[in-house]
Amino acid sequence: MKILLASNSPRRKELLQNLGFDFDVISVDCEEVYPDDLPTEKVAEYLSELKANSFRNLEKGEVLITADTVVSIGDEILGKPGNEKEAKEMLQKLSGKTHRVFTGITIRTLDKTISKTDVAEVEFEIINSLESEYYVKNFRPFDKAGSYGIQEWLGMAKIKSLHGSFYTIMGLPTHLVYAILKDLE
Repeated sequence: MKILLASNSPRRKELLQNLGFDFDVISVDCEEVYPDDLPTEKVAEYLSELKANSFRNLEKGEVLITADTVVSIGDEILGKPGNEKEAKEMLQKLSGKTHRVFTGITIRTLDKTISKTDVAEVEFEIINSLESEYYVKNFRPFDKAGSYGIQEWLGMAKIKSLHGSFYTIMGLPTHLVYAILKDLE
């Protein structure tokens, strides 16, 4: 079985490597849009399936993995920030509150498509403006949903508690991916 990881995320690549799988990284070009009336908890899986379905060149013996992560506070989805100002604003929304992180995965072969979502809850301590400025300036979280990486300084310094998988928050629910890939072997 030849595994194809359709992701530009260095974190997903690292996590899949650490699970012990050999794979190739590929690009999938698709516009990541979802219906406005889609429930928050379904968005990550919807986008993951959208990416998987936009890849047309799957061959026999290949397994495609796509993923998407969204951060939500209430019903508001916090995507990737476009600039420093947006990143700091997102961090202030998360400051002192609990939010949810949804990571949807889709694993596709020629014969089947398996999609799942995992959710984790994260509670932040208060993040003051100097801390958010320091984090954004030094860690440039512009490729991260919600403007933060759990494995970076902000996660180490400001996460009060979490319920769920650390790796789901990082961008790949490794326990789900491992179980599905082992089942496909």
